[in-house]
Amino acid sequence: MTGDGDRLPIVIFGARVRPDGTPSRTLRLRVEAAVAFARTCERPLLIPTGAARDGLPSEAAVMAAMLRDLGIAAEDILPEETARDTLESVQACSRLLRAMGHRGPVAVATSAYHLPRCMALMALARWRVMRVPPPPHPAARALPRRWFWRLREGAALPWDVLLMLVRGRGSATSQD
Repeated sequence: MTGDGDRLPIVIFGARVRPDGTPSRTLRLRVEAAVAFARTCERPLLIPTGAARDGLPSEAAVMAAMLRDLGIAAEDILPEETARDTLESVQACSRLLRAMGHRGPVAVATSAYHLPRCMALMALARWRVMRVPPPPHPAARALPRRWFWRLREGAALPWDVLLMLVRGRGSATSQD
């Protein structure tokens, strides 16, 4: 990728991998939404993000395999496997993109309930953000579970914004 923004990065935020190493429903839906969007773009670069946990493959590696299975060329996939949560994903992807010289917009792919936090944090990291249409199906099937995730996000958004400000956008996320 060059500094002229000739490719559109699409950051796909991770979700837990099942104990057998397969993608969870949430992870699968996020990847499918990202692929549908990528197919409308001229030169997408898909960046799945998420670290390994509990001896399982990383969320990024599981998503990268799914992307390849869905017909995305390996050269159009750049996994980010260090981030353990949403805030770390924003910071790690920001470092990665800036190191590559990217200065253009960044597309954000995740579940509908998670999208406001991801977009706010990427904007706070000084990116022009684009919304990838979220999966058409909710991440959780049961209504109480959906409300749990919405309420969790309501608390997580100001917390992550505060952490980002306290830690400073610093060298991890600030532009030159």
